[in-house]
Amino acid sequence: MKDLVVAITGASGSAYAVRLLEVLIAAGRTVHLVVSPAGQQVIGHELGLKVDSKNFALRQLLPDFSESEGASAGQVHFHDYRDFSAGIASGSFRTGGMVICPCSMGTLAAVSQGLSQNLIHRAADVHLKERRKLIVVPRETPLGSIQLSNMKTLADAGAVILPAMPGFYNQPQSIDDLVNFVVARICDQLGVDQDLTKRWGSQSL
Repeated sequence: MKDLVVAITGASGSAYAVRLLEVLIAAGRTVHLVVSPAGQQVIGHELGLKVDSKNFALRQLLPDFSESEGASAGQVHFHDYRDFSAGIASGSFRTGGMVICPCSMGTLAAVSQGLSQNLIHRAADVHLKERRKLIVVPRETPLGSIQLSNMKTLADAGAVILPAMPGFYNQPQSIDDLVNFVVARICDQLGVDQDLTKRWGSQSL
């Protein structure tokens, strides 16, 4: 199943989401993208990019994107976060998984309680009830008992909790290396082939 859902919410770490989008497009996956209003604000603050939810174009997130080597802007389908008529709001719309990256603590709480107040919450709820892969990438520190409890609730419901915690055993030389580490782990969970980082135990490490 090539269709994947990527949701970007208002936690710090929008660089992870943009890099993930690049990798999924290059891998030939179809992406259903949803960005919350807070997510748009963080993207603007951290990356200097403006996402226009009413007139979305892929170049707003990937300014240097060029259609080459089989990659196409048509692989990305943007959905307004309020649009419950989108296919991803229904369990009958089949996907290969969903990632919330980065995941704010507000989104984490809403999904853990099944509130379905917007399309991101609803799509996540669908993936849980259909027993499909849901990957949550929280970026917050420190974590209080409420946040930890919500993470456990989601983990017990079948979600993968994948904190934005880059490793250092591969001796990263740049911020890009740190971003790639987390994105590589996300792709592994989705079953998307990638060669972003060296793997522990490899002879080249």
